[in-house]
Amino acid sequence: MAKPKQPAGTPVISNRKAYRNYSIDEEFEAGIVLSGCEVKMVRQGSFSLREAYCEIRDGELWLVGSHIPEYPQASSHVAVDPLRRRKLLLNRHELRRLRRRVIEKGFTVVPLKAYFVRGRVKLKIGLARGKRQYDKRETIKRRDIDRDQARLRK
Repeated sequence: MAKPKQPAGTPVISNRKAYRNYSIDEEFEAGIVLSGCEVKMVRQGSFSLREAYCEIRDGELWLVGSHIPEYPQASSHVAVDPLRRRKLLLNRHELRRLRRRVIEKGFTVVPLKAYFVRGRVKLKIGLARGKRQYDKRETIKRRDIDRDQARLRK
């Protein structure tokens, strides 16, 4: 029996910590260069974006700090480092726009979600500015107020 397919854009992995620690100004969709074994592990959900960030180096965007464990059924001579840098694929004008904004004080590029689109792994990245502690408390307070109001409407 065939496995039911997920609709396009359904997140396989999401980085909830990024939404908590950063305020996201813009979002971009980037392709990611992976080996075949890595794609299989992402499909299984074994992909961590918790400590990951993106950096621009030599005019290219790289994902650093993400962890994709080794595929257990893979051949032993095709070992891939689980913490290696992975190249992200963006249009030239999107990359130039990101580079300009990162040069500004306080902006960084963080991975938000990983999902499949037509069999290819895509990564939603966000141009983000770090939140201060009082901003985080304000977000929690606003979420609680919205939840209470929704409860009262029912």
